[in-house]
Amino acid sequence: MPNPSNPEGLDRPPFLSYVLEQFKDCVDFTHRTFACNGVNVVYLSFLADNDQLSVEVLKPFNAMNDNDSAAVLACDPYKRAKTAEECIEGVLNGDAAIFLDEQAWLISVSRQVGRIIEQTETETVIAGPHDGFVENPVENIAVLRRRIKSPNLKTLKLSVGEITRTDIYLLYMEGITNRDYLNKLIDRIKGVEIDGIFEGNMFVQLIDENPNSVFPQFMTTERPDGVASKLVGGRVAVIVDGSPSVIVCPTAFFDFFSSPDDYYNRWLIGTALRLLRVFGFIVTIGFTAFYVSVTTYHYELIPHTMLLNLVESRSKVPFPPLYEALMMETTIELLREAGARLPTKIGQTIGIVGGIVIGQAAVQAGFTSNILIIAVATSAIASFVIPSYVMSGSLRLIRFGLIILAGIMGNLGLFMGVGFVVIQLAGITNLGASYLTPIAPANVKDAMDTFVRAPFWALRKRPSITRSPNPVRSKMRK
Repeated sequence: MPNPSNPEGLDRPPFLSYVLEQFKDCVDFTHRTFACNGVNVVYLSFLADNDQLSVEVLKPFNAMNDNDSAAVLACDPYKRAKTAEECIEGVLNGDAAIFLDEQAWLISVSRQVGRIIEQTETETVIAGPHDGFVENPVENIAVLRRRIKSPNLKTLKLSVGEITRTDIYLLYMEGITNRDYLNKLIDRIKGVEIDGIFEGNMFVQLIDENPNSVFPQFMTTERPDGVASKLVGGRVAVIVDGSPSVIVCPTAFFDFFSSPDDYYNRWLIGTALRLLRVFGFIVTIGFTAFYVSVTTYHYELIPHTMLLNLVESRSKVPFPPLYEALMMETTIELLREAGARLPTKIGQTIGIVGGIVIGQAAVQAGFTSNILIIAVATSAIASFVIPSYVMSGSLRLIRFGLIILAGIMGNLGLFMGVGFVVIQLAGITNLGASYLTPIAPANVKDAMDTFVRAPFWALRKRPSITRSPNPVRSKMRK
């Protein structure tokens, strides 16, 4: 097998033949030779901008002799390639490789491929900027640069994937970000050995400290304003080429219950919204399970006036509460998944009409009770209050586990399940930071920007989870 950096064993690396061999049977690979000066040009036609290629490469070299070509290649924007692998990587990135006298140069002629910057569909913007990340990392970094106009915003570039060679960009604030977090993240990324990476949410599963946990340990978002805020707060952002989801770390559990919109509203409104999300979290994991527990083992907990209605509602139901709840929860999840996979207008119709028709038909047929329909619907609605779709999916899975435990052991099983969830949360770390910050370790000041959204004058310090060498972020007075 020839040496990639010197395939023919010559003093100077004449690697044109090696490059041609690597790209054989590629219909989009183009090789052009100029007889007047011996220049060879190779590029991938589907990645190259034809106009730029013609102006900067094809037309100029078609009219040059040997001496003129060598003089031009010695200037910018031509970059000397030292190895055949460097040439191949450049061509795969949209560059044109120019070969002359057994030497090679690269020049960027790539065209922009992808969608324009627009509002994200997965994270609804109520108040705030309406731009979102796209699949092009260059555009994503540019969007963040426009928001953070500081030379202290640093960028690092890594590559992951033996076949895809996906570019990974790390962004952090010099002097604010803790270098220990950055170094741990770099080591973890370099330790990934896989054929390919295709999306940010896929990539986070490869660098998790607890890959078997149901809870997401890295926050992913498509909102530039949220990422810019996290960067200034001392976090690290990771941009994966080809993914509109930007990863932010270190992340705590309660970060998934906050939204950038909280900071665009008055602080009292922002606080009310955060408390509402925490309440929604409790409802979505426990409401249906509590219904199953009470109706199976603990009728004494139900007020007498409500008990009569409950007995009447359940009199025609042939199933025990556990089977009844699992059946309805599964139906809700089927409707939810069907609505998400269908086109937007049809999906909304399926969700609304399907829920109403199936719910009424199930009650009339005696498959379920009216009260369970209310409990299941309330739990489903509460899950939509959580801004993070990934966290919402995790909580939906936990809900099924708590329902089963409540149906088997009543309130004892329900509290055992909740205890197991708390233990699981307490055992998770993110780049060495506690996942339950600011509860464990307890930090009252952090709680002012976690469970509530305190006024800006009161938010003087950066979150303790960042361990920033520059903890002061605000010097305002009331």
